[in-house]
Amino acid sequence: MIAVGQTAPDFTLPRDGGGTVTLSAFRPGKVVLYFYPKDDTPGCTLEAQDFNARLADFTAAGCTVIGISKDSVKAHDKFCKKHGLSIILASDEAGSTCEDYGVWLEKSMYGKTYMGIERTTVLIDGAGQVAQVWNKVSVKGHADAVLAAVRGL
Repeated sequence: MIAVGQTAPDFTLPRDGGGTVTLSAFRPGKVVLYFYPKDDTPGCTLEAQDFNARLADFTAAGCTVIGISKDSVKAHDKFCKKHGLSIILASDEAGSTCEDYGVWLEKSMYGKTYMGIERTTVLIDGAGQVAQVWNKVSVKGHADAVLAAVRGL
């Protein structure tokens, strides 16, 4: 699992709308990475909408918001269009970035175990260091808590 004070692992991933997104390209700006299980599911949709609704506030605070899941770019494009999302959604189909950040874990539901993304948010400061980590995120009110932490950096 990623820890506060650690250098955030760099990555370059394909993104919604085409092209790629590289973490280190945002320095010296702050970055919020939020890892989520699947496009267009109830919790993931609410989380994306909450971050998207506060996008201007994150931008004003010098911060970029990037959502990462193992969904394809095509799925991200459909998700963005359906819900009017402007945030960056990166596709980690191979799962290497999810593994680097320690969010690809064994999960359990109804007595069955499976591998999946644990909903996690990572705040990265302008020097590329992990400033805060939220594990096992509960979506309600989360974007506001992250925005407060960004403003506190």
